[in-house]
Amino acid sequence: MKLSFFTLSASLLGASAHPKPPKHADFSLVGFAKDNPLGPTTGGYHRYKGETVTVTTPAALISAVNGTTPRTIYLSGTFNLTARLAIGSNKSLIGTRKGATILSKGLNINSQSNVIIRNLGIRGIIGDDGITIRNSTRVWIDHNEFESGGFPALGPDTYDGQCDIIRASDWITVSWNYFHDHWKSSLVGNSDALRDVDLGHLHVTYHHNYWRNEGTRGPAGRFGHQHIYNNLYEDFLYQAIHSRSDNQVLVEGNDSPNTSPDGDYELDGFANLGARNDWGPATINITQVGNFTRVPYIYKLTPLKEMAKVVKAGAGLGKI
Repeated sequence: MKLSFFTLSASLLGASAHPKPPKHADFSLVGFAKDNPLGPTTGGYHRYKGETVTVTTPAALISAVNGTTPRTIYLSGTFNLTARLAIGSNKSLIGTRKGATILSKGLNINSQSNVIIRNLGIRGIIGDDGITIRNSTRVWIDHNEFESGGFPALGPDTYDGQCDIIRASDWITVSWNYFHDHWKSSLVGNSDALRDVDLGHLHVTYHHNYWRNEGTRGPAGRFGHQHIYNNLYEDFLYQAIHSRSDNQVLVEGNDSPNTSPDGDYELDGFANLGARNDWGPATINITQVGNFTRVPYIYKLTPLKEMAKVVKAGAGLGKI
């Protein structure tokens, strides 16, 4: 299945100040990171032994994320990392106030479980992903901002993904994030040669994310199941939502006011359109209808007429 959009406008939109979040916006955890066979994602919260720390330096941050002890870590300021940050299980990383900033090197969640990342600005991560989730379960990526700069002049291979989910990772929610000015945003399943590894995993919910001025992958998926609802797409250069290699997507209530289509040549996956979407002037190309028509959790769709206002007001930093 190729479900993809082209930009109709070559203009680069400036990031404007977000208005106050609408009163009816629900910022609680929803989706596969909450409702799954392993239990809800709680991060650093633990009723009996959870710790809370505030960090202001890279060294303190590296120490705080180590190990499996439940720990809520508040980040204050800018963290210019010299190596990728390896995050242990049972951790919450939360930027204070209007958000903390991660520069130079990104975040790894590798063979871990129960991790929350919120209110971080992840910027300019050259040659690797902003966040890589590999062989990990129960992860919530919420209210962050991802950007690279230099788009599109630097080309598609200067940066890697903004938030990539790979190697049998499972039970993940990506919500209320602001993805912008980048070529390859969010990839689920990083190789068509990993069918035996990935098939039956990669259950991901994407909701209320704001994608603006991007090249591709909002998201693109292989071998998994992605529920993609109430996302806003503006100025996508090529594919926004792309299902391939036995992947299944359920696509509902998304809005793309100024994008249009193209695809690539990898084996198509499957798609179902649930609640009505508004593709604006774009068209869609579904080559294989899938059987992923329902999700095993409760969620509330934002009406399409309110989508742009709600997502722009609620996505990104300083809202939680």
